[in-house]
Amino acid sequence: MKNKLSGWHDTIVAIATPPGIGAVGVIRLTGTNAIDIANQIFPSKDLSTQPSHTLHVGYLKDEGKMLDEVVISLYKNPASYTGEDVVEISCHGSAFVQEQVIRSIIGRGARIAKPGEFTQRAFLNGKLDLTQAEAVADLIASNTDASKNAALHNMRGGFSQLLRDLREQLIQFSSLIELELDFSEEDVEFADRRRFIELIEQIAASTGSLLDSFTLGNVVKNGVSVAIVGKPNAGKSTLLNTLLNENRAIVSEIAGTTRDTIEEIININGILFRLIDTAGIREHSADVIENMGVIKSLEKIKEADIVLYVFDVNVFDKNELETISKDLSDQGKKFILAGNKADTLNADQPNSYNNPNVLFISAKEKTGIEELKSKLFLSVTENKNLTENIIVTNSRHYEALQQVDASLKDIKIGMQDNISGDLLALDIRRCLYYLGEITGEITNEDRLDYIFSKFCIGK
Repeated sequence: MKNKLSGWHDTIVAIATPPGIGAVGVIRLTGTNAIDIANQIFPSKDLSTQPSHTLHVGYLKDEGKMLDEVVISLYKNPASYTGEDVVEISCHGSAFVQEQVIRSIIGRGARIAKPGEFTQRAFLNGKLDLTQAEAVADLIASNTDASKNAALHNMRGGFSQLLRDLREQLIQFSSLIELELDFSEEDVEFADRRRFIELIEQIAASTGSLLDSFTLGNVVKNGVSVAIVGKPNAGKSTLLNTLLNENRAIVSEIAGTTRDTIEEIININGILFRLIDTAGIREHSADVIENMGVIKSLEKIKEADIVLYVFDVNVFDKNELETISKDLSDQGKKFILAGNKADTLNADQPNSYNNPNVLFISAKEKTGIEELKSKLFLSVTENKNLTENIIVTNSRHYEALQQVDASLKDIKIGMQDNISGDLLALDIRRCLYYLGEITGEITNEDRLDYIFSKFCIGK
């Protein structure tokens, strides 16, 4: 299938740098005729005689007309990103100049690349598997250390290698099951059933660990929403300003100052937290607009990944605090209780709350803020190492792993029920199919087109 995609033999071209005016623009060209086409507009040297991985300075000309002075990077197959001949033209960053160069290249037989087609060709030529190819897109889109490191880990093949190891072990046992079917009349067993059960348990444990990591992976890739809630005048807006280190929200002594939700993003140890400052929650208000803000606050609590409940330590009832904790727990919400204005308490007053989940802070004096950030971070990472562990961040991988997990359960049940080898082989094949689907060993053209259509053009 890999060499039968439509347009496979075309030579393609695209601008690899972002649109707009800049110092340099990079135009990427790959395919069978890439070097020949580049030679036609680069009279300074015969690129076909030059060694791979070299740079060449000269002028681009189209029918005697000067286009630009450029630097050409030459990568000959198979030692290139795509596995084909690749020419990268570094020209001046004028959009007009780049358009002229592209038009000249297209006039000599190339076509504009589709989104992600360079990386798609790298996959089809065996330079990357599908998980590594998808990690390229994740790396381009990364905006924190955590998302960058997760993408780099996958791009280097850590996730792929684990899946290949699991698949290889299953294939070895499957081949013995298939061999038994060829000798079914002789009633022989080539596969050690006890060893196979142990193998299935090991693979199920690895699969379960990968599935469990998706929650963290989603946080790494997309960030986490934190609803800052509490009664009016608890200091929610002051806390938001302190966390952001800027005056983003209006602060006053008048209860109900915040009428609508305010959203801002902070980066804590490589994880993006979307902070949502909500209107103060109180049961009765004559202000219609304030009441609308309270309704929005309740909606944000339902949508948030974490609820940061802020209360004024001077006026809060500890029984009410316990009720809040129970309500949030019953909703299955992760939450942090922040007792604000702790700078006004006597030294022994915090002990009267008798609640180990309460974190005492002073948003105004900026005390306890680093502890709060640390608690937010730990609430989503749960002390997991973001740089060493394999973390699933792709929903396609997660869905396929769910199918692998279901197949493994069917295999275990079949082994316990002592089902025939042919039925057992079907369950094993299903498991192998979904493992192969993740890495791209089993896929189809439509699936590939969909995956790579989400890439940017030029990558």
